[in-house]
Amino acid sequence: MPAAKVHRITAASPDDASGIEAAIARGEIDPAGIVAIVGKTEGNGCVNDFTRGFAVQSLSLMLQRHLPRESADKVCLVMSGGTEGGMAPHWIVLERSRSFETPPAGGALAIGRAHTAAMPPEHLGRFEQIDLVADGVRAAMEDAGIVDPAAVHFVQVKCPLLTARRIQEAQARGRTVATTDTLKSMGLSRAASELGVAVALGEIEESGIRPADIGARWALWSGRASCSAGIELMGHEIVVLGMSAQWSGPLAIDHAVMADGIDIEPVRSALARLGLEAPGQLSAAQRARVAAVLAKAEPGHDGHLRGYRHTMLDDSDISATRHARAFVCGALAGLIGHAEIYVSGGAEHQGPDGGGPVALIVRRPD
Repeated sequence: MPAAKVHRITAASPDDASGIEAAIARGEIDPAGIVAIVGKTEGNGCVNDFTRGFAVQSLSLMLQRHLPRESADKVCLVMSGGTEGGMAPHWIVLERSRSFETPPAGGALAIGRAHTAAMPPEHLGRFEQIDLVADGVRAAMEDAGIVDPAAVHFVQVKCPLLTARRIQEAQARGRTVATTDTLKSMGLSRAASELGVAVALGEIEESGIRPADIGARWALWSGRASCSAGIELMGHEIVVLGMSAQWSGPLAIDHAVMADGIDIEPVRSALARLGLEAPGQLSAAQRARVAAVLAKAEPGHDGHLRGYRHTMLDDSDISATRHARAFVCGALAGLIGHAEIYVSGGAEHQGPDGGGPVALIVRRPD
């Protein structure tokens, strides 16, 4: 019977895999069981954030020291750039092991993954991308042994973006692309990927989506999708996290949806459902049971937060997604008690406008 393990490991730099290797040397991580590594790197999170590719290269080389190349290439490496404010760069290593224990009541954390084929640039931000991601989510659910979409609490997708060269390559074949603005392509890719997740999970009917809705109609959203765009790939790497009675182990996952960047009460309620009830910040003992926190962040498109004007959308020097990451991480850190929290910016269709989903992975008490 499978059992999930989650290791949150501090990163000193985008190429610092030493903490993971030390855990492998101590026998805490079996490299053969690593399903995915999700990371926060200290770049700008925009088109030219090469810390993501640097991290992927470094982690890939590390994995190849411990695994055959074919096995290492199967590991999903999902990097999100941008650790603004107090957010701490770190890795979340998701491992699948074997257990002979009886599954706990209510099941345990289940992990699945999928890689899609490389996508032609002209498909980015369009229905072809929605369908590609939806199929990938279904494949990752099957890999996790999750049948019921309601048992899925978080889907992490790494999706591609457009560069000038990719745009030119498509145009040379007589194709058009959804946008020639490389920065906007990040948002469109995240948007189409999220809609693919929502379709796969039954949150949105694909027949109700129009081409003009992608990256524009904010009433369409998923409460369980997190999509991050990067220059380092043209396919998609998809990780599904949920609960399954077919899995054992001490870990459980739940999720909440923040209505805006300071809406922490749904997160507090999710913690309580996981056995970590606290009127304020978690105690040190409670905090030690939190294996990982993953969230999405996005400033509201109307330029207001609970009736007050914000200027995140008007800053020409710093991308609004960078402001939002720092802001939401601060709000969640005040609840959790530390800032080693995975917050990804750019939440098109990922939660309501100005809000976003949050997943919490917690160790049950012995």
